[in-house]
Amino acid sequence: MDNRLLAPWTAPLGAPPFADIDPADFLPALSVAIDENRREIAAIADDPAPADFANVMAALERSGERLGRIRRLFWTLSSAQASDGIRAIEADVSALLTAHGTAISHDPRLFARVKAVWETRDTAGLTPEQRRLVETSYKGFVRGGAGLSPADKARLGAIDQRLGLLSVRFGQNVLAATNAWEMLIDEDDLAGLPLSARSSAAARAERRGAAGRFLFTLDRGDYETVLTYSARRDLRERMWRGFTGRCSGGEHDNGPLIAEIVALRAESARLLGYATYADYKLDDSMAARPDAAEALMMRVWEPARARALDEARELQALIDADHAEDGDGFALQPWDWRFYAERVRCERYALDGAAFAEHLRLGAVRRAAFDAAGRLYGLRFRARPDLPVYHPDVDAWDVVDAAGADVGLLYTDYFARPEKHGGAWMGSLRTQEKLDGSVRPIVYTVANYAKGEGGDARLSIDEARTLFHEFGHALHGLLSDVTYPSQAGTCVARDFVEFPSKFMEHWIVAPEVLRGFGVPDGLIAALARADTYGQGFATVEFLASALVDLALHRDPPAELDVAAFETAMLDRLGCPPAIGMRHRLPYFTHVFDGGYASAYYSYLWSEVLDADAFGAFEEEGGIFDAALARRFREEILARGDSRDPMDSFVAFRGRGPDEAALLRARGLDGAELAIAPDRAAT
Repeated sequence: MDNRLLAPWTAPLGAPPFADIDPADFLPALSVAIDENRREIAAIADDPAPADFANVMAALERSGERLGRIRRLFWTLSSAQASDGIRAIEADVSALLTAHGTAISHDPRLFARVKAVWETRDTAGLTPEQRRLVETSYKGFVRGGAGLSPADKARLGAIDQRLGLLSVRFGQNVLAATNAWEMLIDEDDLAGLPLSARSSAAARAERRGAAGRFLFTLDRGDYETVLTYSARRDLRERMWRGFTGRCSGGEHDNGPLIAEIVALRAESARLLGYATYADYKLDDSMAARPDAAEALMMRVWEPARARALDEARELQALIDADHAEDGDGFALQPWDWRFYAERVRCERYALDGAAFAEHLRLGAVRRAAFDAAGRLYGLRFRARPDLPVYHPDVDAWDVVDAAGADVGLLYTDYFARPEKHGGAWMGSLRTQEKLDGSVRPIVYTVANYAKGEGGDARLSIDEARTLFHEFGHALHGLLSDVTYPSQAGTCVARDFVEFPSKFMEHWIVAPEVLRGFGVPDGLIAALARADTYGQGFATVEFLASALVDLALHRDPPAELDVAAFETAMLDRLGCPPAIGMRHRLPYFTHVFDGGYASAYYSYLWSEVLDADAFGAFEEEGGIFDAALARRFREEILARGDSRDPMDSFVAFRGRGPDEAALLRARGLDGAELAIAPDRAAT
């Protein structure tokens, strides 16, 4: 078969052949690769030799190499460059891969051999890394339904197929609804908006054939900018309603999909012996149980809500003062909060968010991230314009260590475009391993910044944090140093994977880094003074989404009305009405088109680890301390899932996590947090 996707990647550094990809080749290539993997699995399952680590676990790790390569390439394009050809086959690809994965999980011959290795793990002379692989693999088979009856296996397989299709439809609806909305305005409407936003909106309008006007979209950068800076309250409301109303009705309504997804998830959990889907999902997390995750969130919720109510009163007083004479005052609304909070930052702390964007050019922020990785871990990033990319906006970087040895390949893809899903993320095209020789990783980071004139972008401080956040994920993938591919890099517990990424955010706000952009010392000092201002709002907005997510998968109603469920839950929590959820359910792709169902809380738990780990740098040798950086690399970034994540944290910090570090970092001191007792380190 003449199909480029089936051939090895022969470009320098093993780069994917992006220039030669035809979407029509994916389904035939996947069929060939799946057939090949079936034969590999059959050989393992039917091996007459007694089951041991080498002929079962290591053999499974070696299997499916070509399938994994094609699969990862497809999902990279599906999320970051979803052309019509890619979108047309997403559901078919999902169905093929789900059916194949189910067949492996439900193969009784294969499971019998995996179980045999698991039963002898104490006497087989395994290394800690091998034992971890045996235990997690066995649990994965059980969680995949390997121990069910044939009838229950068939039902679980059907559920998984349907969930895969619904997930694809959900994501496509969000993408379509986001692309269908725009706000085209004139120069007279720009009051309050910073120069950077005007430049980007003008360039976007010109590309759409509307030169002289200004085009804003539902990308989060536009959303945050308009709500923070626009002096036109009507435009802020228009933007807020467009953003929060996506997929809540009409052609791209996700309500029916959510109801079916939640019901099917609950049924699958019951089949597997769990009381709820939340119990199933958190069983292999650091929190271990839904009540532990909820306890963590509620202990943060109470001080955060109290702080948010104080913030709301202060913002309402600003509004009242503004309109004391004209009598045109109004009650604080969600589309007002960011605008008046920005006034507080400017007036009380002398922090001008728009001024930051004049210094934080995208290219410079990326260079700062590279420089931080160089100072911490000895890495160098060399541009490779000779390598193929999937879009002209994508850049390729050869990553080497201080001695010039190859570390891996990084792609960066930062500008918003209609073919790209919203948000920011990191992914892998090839994972690190040492099973049969050293294999270097290929990773990518994606964001959605508004391209301005000259092909660059001005970033807000939050957008710059996002770049560093995703770069932290990339470092986790690039600096992995494990033997087995399924344990590499970011293949860790959901509530641990966000730890290295949130940890990296600290470096973009460090004074020595900000000075490198030419940010004046006065502005840097203002950022430090205002560091915890607005944390009531930010924490409540995040936790509202996380608590609704957990409740929905822990106790879903028999007849789910999405809007009613959100409202009832927020009322029960006493959520300030002018805040609401950071991600409403109809466009909550983390939960319905991603891996965060029941686990959106994990960003908060990771922040406990992150705040405490960064404390080591603050307490000891500074943010570029070489010994601490080396220890973080060796004990956190390099280890992947080769050992329990709590053990990795303790190996770095010398003790279990200090739960109060999160509250101190957010300026919410005074509350006590709780780690699940069976997960706490001693």
